[in-house]
Amino acid sequence: MPLTHSKPVTFINTANRQAAEAFYRDVLGVAFIADDGFAAVFDLGGAILRVTELEGYVAGSHPVLGWSVDDIVQTMEHLISRGMPPKIYDGLDQDALGIWCAPDGSAQVAWFQDPDGNVLSVVQSG
Repeated sequence: MPLTHSKPVTFINTANRQAAEAFYRDVLGVAFIADDGFAAVFDLGGAILRVTELEGYVAGSHPVLGWSVDDIVQTMEHLISRGMPPKIYDGLDQDALGIWCAPDGSAQVAWFQDPDGNVLSVVQSG
């Protein structure tokens, strides 16, 4: 059976599941479903997020999860007001909110990090 109509599940690793759970639930406002003993489980509104603790976990440098938003300025202002500073990359022309505009104008993107340093993003198309 093809997976085309199946609900996706995404995974994020953490060194501290309690801190990660609080961040995704309380700072980002992602709907918490349950702690199933293996992961903190969240509803992303069309996908499931499982945040799994791994001893000694160290985040990579590339984004692991992102959201498509209607208003990136409002979204970043909200995140910053909740204590989430934008991730600023050397060499990218980001504004004070951390928003970078694609040269062809097709998208605006901003990045931030969870407590483990996992890179997350928001993007506004067009």
